Amino acid sequence: MLGYAEMSEVVLWVQTTQDATAQIRYWRQGKPETSRLTDPIRATRETDHIARFQLTDLPFGEKFEYELYLNGELVRRDYPLVFQTQPHWRWRTDPPEFTVVFGSCAYFNDPTVDRPGSSYGGEFEIFLAMHRLRPDVMLWLGDNIYYVEPDWLTESAMRHRWRKSRQQPELQPLLASTHHYAIWDDHDYGPNNSDSSFRLKDAALRVFADYFPQVRYGLPDAPGCFYRFEWGDVEFFMLDNRTHRSPNDLPPSPEKRMLGRAQMEWLKNALRSSNATFKIIACGGQMINPMVYFEGFGLFPTEQQELFDFIAQQRITGVVFLSGDRHMGELLKVQREGCYPFYELTASPLTAGPANGHPDEANNPARVPGTWVRGKRHFGLIRVLGKRGERKLALSLCDKDGKPLFEHTIAESELRWQN
Repeated sequence: MLGYAEMSEVVLWVQTTQDATAQIRYWRQGKPETSRLTDPIRATRETDHIARFQLTDLPFGEKFEYELYLNGELVRRDYPLVFQTQPHWRWRTDPPEFTVVFGSCAYFNDPTVDRPGSSYGGEFEIFLAMHRLRPDVMLWLGDNIYYVEPDWLTESAMRHRWRKSRQQPELQPLLASTHHYAIWDDHDYGPNNSDSSFRLKDAALRVFADYFPQVRYGLPDAPGCFYRFEWGDVEFFMLDNRTHRSPNDLPPSPEKRMLGRAQMEWLKNALRSSNATFKIIACGGQMINPMVYFEGFGLFPTEQQELFDFIAQQRITGVVFLSGDRHMGELLKVQREGCYPFYELTASPLTAGPANGHPDEANNPARVPGTWVRGKRHFGLIRVLGKRGERKLALSLCDKDGKPLFEHTIAESELRWQN
């Protein structure tokens, strides 16, 4: 799997089924004479059979081909093995155009522990459809696996669930050729609707970080899976809605929080310091939906208002929200007084069972007409297009075969403050 990609550094992640020595040979695309061979890394039971290759001193804005060796033998694959570095574009060129796919709620069947009856997970070919688009970035927005009852009791069982899920055959081409960034929601953190009281949240973060390599997670005094990263002129603010979460059923009060005070201060500072054209806030649960029948930021009205007021008071430009969780998809648009419109694109589920939402949601005033996707598995697609000063986001939800179900374009000028 490809982890993060910066301008001169990339991480490649490998997991073996038994003790093995792994190496990566890589070269600039079409130029095998530039090949380099990494030092060997031993994947053992103590490391969960994971080998993490941190490739450094790479040239900017290049694509690379690579191959994997285990115990000195080439591991052949029938799909492309490619990665890239980000371009050093500022003060030089227009920002790059690029493509992002995203989704949530990926259930991988395991008859030994699944509930009796028909399989909950299905249509795994959706990952092949995502791969055919050759996206630059994949965002996993929570419930990226589903812990079942035995799994959240011990760290070893959590690791077993991740190991088994990563073996899904249809996943392999997407893992190997797209750079992956992730946050969690409840099912890949702990039990359903988990909050800060989950007893193994430290272990859950340790496991999550092993399976999704990142430059860093959280803060020294506020652990969690939150972080920020840039791709071109877009900055992504990846939120942790579980580690510091108050119980959902507490009555509203200033002390009832989803993000927690430390993460909220980090987010506000990060937004204020960002110069990105678009600032995409990604969270496991919905952030702006005014109809809150299930989990969502609306259950924490004080904290939600704090964030929205900060964006308005500080005149932060270009904010767009992404989310998952709901087992249905939609594009929401909320117009707050004195502010540009907030948009939120929700994509869910990838392979878990689809749902139809709450009956009253049929009349959601915040939903952009024609964008409610129910009863079918799908993924989100974002194409970042245009020249400097004329950038736009083309937002879609696509079905399991990659067919767009709608497209809505947001110009950067729409997310600006009017003098």
